[in-house]
Amino acid sequence: MTPPPRDALPYRDCVGLAVFNAHGNVFFGHRKSAGDPDQSAAHGSAWQMPQGGIDKGEDPLKAALRELHEETNMTSVSLLAEAPEWIYYDLPDDVLGKAWGGKYRGQRQRWFAFAFTGPESEIDISEPAGGRHEPEFNAWRWEKLSRAPSLIVPFKRPAYEKVVEAFRDIPQRFTHV
Repeated sequence: MTPPPRDALPYRDCVGLAVFNAHGNVFFGHRKSAGDPDQSAAHGSAWQMPQGGIDKGEDPLKAALRELHEETNMTSVSLLAEAPEWIYYDLPDDVLGKAWGGKYRGQRQRWFAFAFTGPESEIDISEPAGGRHEPEFNAWRWEKLSRAPSLIVPFKRPAYEKVVEAFRDIPQRFTHV
């Protein structure tokens, strides 16, 4: 089946989350292959920061907190910053018309930075949100924000470069810890 023309499709509204630990490193999850809508694993890299769709009428900040809990079980966070503008990425041609039921050309993301203030034992990617949501990650780690573009699937790298630029000063806030 031939996908519709790229410019005829809208962007999916989404949130992205850069969650910093006390050492200024960011949470990364490794996407499971099953249920990976944009096929990140098939495109060479399954590491990413938490992200997810904004429900119709939902406030982006509330969506960010909901998605974070649904993917990582984290609730002990404090808002540090919001990216100054929406960040976009387009799906590659081989995924266009397949991801998200073929309804979108890519995502329009609102990015937030949070400080994780809880114990690491709060993080549960196996049974997130107390087991009420299917796991999206099969592994996780803390990593330097500057490494984000090299860890993400290639078609999302320009978006992650913008995330790094938006939050580049945040890790320096943790150097006193």
